[in-house]
Amino acid sequence: MALLNSLFSGVSGLRNHQAMMDVIGNNIANVNTIGYKGSRITFSDTFNQLIKSGTNPEEGAGGTNSMQVGLGMKINSIDRNWNQGTFERTGITTDLALQGPGLFVLKSNGTQLYSRAGAFIFDAEGKLVNPQNGAVVQGKVANGLGEIPAGNSVQDIVIDKNLRLPATATTNIAWGGNLESSSPTLKTDIIEMSGNFKSDDIANPTGTDQKTYTIYGSDGTEYQVVLDYENTAFDGTTSPATNSVYTVNYQVLDSDGNALSTPISGSQVLTFDTTTSKNLTSALNINGESGNIDFDLNFNALSRNTSPSDINTIIDKGESPEEITGTVTVYDTLGNPHALTVKYSHVDNNSWSWEVQNPSTGELQTASPNEPSGVIKFKKDGTIDSIKQGSTLVAGLPVISFQPTNGADTMAMELDFGSGTNGITQTALGSQVAALSQDGSAASSLANLNIDQYGNIVGIFSNGTSQTLAQVMVATFTNLNGLMSIGDNMYQVAANAGDPRIGEPGESSSTTIQSGALEQSNVDLSEEFTKMIVSQRGFQANARVVTTADALLQEITNLIR
Repeated sequence: MALLNSLFSGVSGLRNHQAMMDVIGNNIANVNTIGYKGSRITFSDTFNQLIKSGTNPEEGAGGTNSMQVGLGMKINSIDRNWNQGTFERTGITTDLALQGPGLFVLKSNGTQLYSRAGAFIFDAEGKLVNPQNGAVVQGKVANGLGEIPAGNSVQDIVIDKNLRLPATATTNIAWGGNLESSSPTLKTDIIEMSGNFKSDDIANPTGTDQKTYTIYGSDGTEYQVVLDYENTAFDGTTSPATNSVYTVNYQVLDSDGNALSTPISGSQVLTFDTTTSKNLTSALNINGESGNIDFDLNFNALSRNTSPSDINTIIDKGESPEEITGTVTVYDTLGNPHALTVKYSHVDNNSWSWEVQNPSTGELQTASPNEPSGVIKFKKDGTIDSIKQGSTLVAGLPVISFQPTNGADTMAMELDFGSGTNGITQTALGSQVAALSQDGSAASSLANLNIDQYGNIVGIFSNGTSQTLAQVMVATFTNLNGLMSIGDNMYQVAANAGDPRIGEPGESSSTTIQSGALEQSNVDLSEEFTKMIVSQRGFQANARVVTTADALLQEITNLIR
């Protein structure tokens, strides 16, 4: 029987090393199989024949050990190596590779399957499928607004390649940039008269030299100032008056030349030094309109002598305030584009006016509360303090109303100038303002697809906009080695795998997705060839045990000769 034991032990070694070679051969065969995970085999010994039991130590005698003879070996386990495989770039959007322990979820004939192989395509019905067996990739499909539903309930991922998006009217425009704090101001601070009055001139009546000038209030509102001078020493004859007395008359009107609700007008008699002929009259401060109008009428540069009268008037020392503009394309309800421009003017310290210029393709509403102009006040740190639309301080965002002339519905658009450093600021940097975004778009058709690391399938449309259409989901298991391979790079749940935990890539799951790449087999050929040598030598050694045991049995049978 002893020789038979060694014979059977050798046979078990032959059989199980053959199984080891089968595992190695399968690994090498799948060295280029996408998503393949290599397997390994481990062995254990089988039963042991007890020759002698051990004894405990006694007084005067030591203990003895048990004696056993092994009866061969068996397969202990065949496990998969789930280590990450390397990625191969393909450039095909629907080729997906998983970075992490997750698996793709697919459904075939009602059965939920799992795979690491991500070579997918869209079929004729727009389903994302495994082209080998038609199993449909599972995930979540977005609603018409591009919103992915919450939860982990999955369904077939279907993308309509003929998908079209209707036109969306612009309702919000976000602005950003900087307005240079040292820019010349628009607000009129000084009107300076210069030149000479002829001392022996024949007197002229009021209005003879009347001239009108444009000025601006502290909120950028445009006004008119009417100035003229008269000689009040006319003696009623045709001969020149000696030492003529000149008076400057002024009146402030609105931009249309109408009197203000609280009139601003008056006159100032000028006095001159009799020796130097220089003006001695102090500057006259003119204010009103609740502080919106506040400027000095300066006479310092005037003189009176026998030279001909020649008077010039300069507004704010002739400075020309810089206008900063930003233009954005907005869309009406029919999807027609309109160029909308907002002009910014520095009206005073920490104060800029804004004005929406009327597009040629429609009309802006100019009545309150949707007046297309106002004032932005800045804090001393350069961030926005308050915003006025017209003369009203707005608590939210200014809203302008635009009526296109092409039959589209009236558009109400919010102007979001931002807050803090996110939006428009006023610092020492140069002026540059632009629209950061607008939420309208023209009608469009699906042009392309992208898939991001979170599994979001994003549609790129012909008008340049994008919208999330679906999301690929992944599943993780407590024990991946509990899954059962069914071929075609597919696995199904089996005993000891645990329940699948389905989640969003990169969020509820640590697994992320790489589009345009495939995960390669993680088989290490150098390791497999080394194991092949070990398997071969183990098989040879066990074969020698069988042949040697056979030779010994042959000698025993020869004893009866």
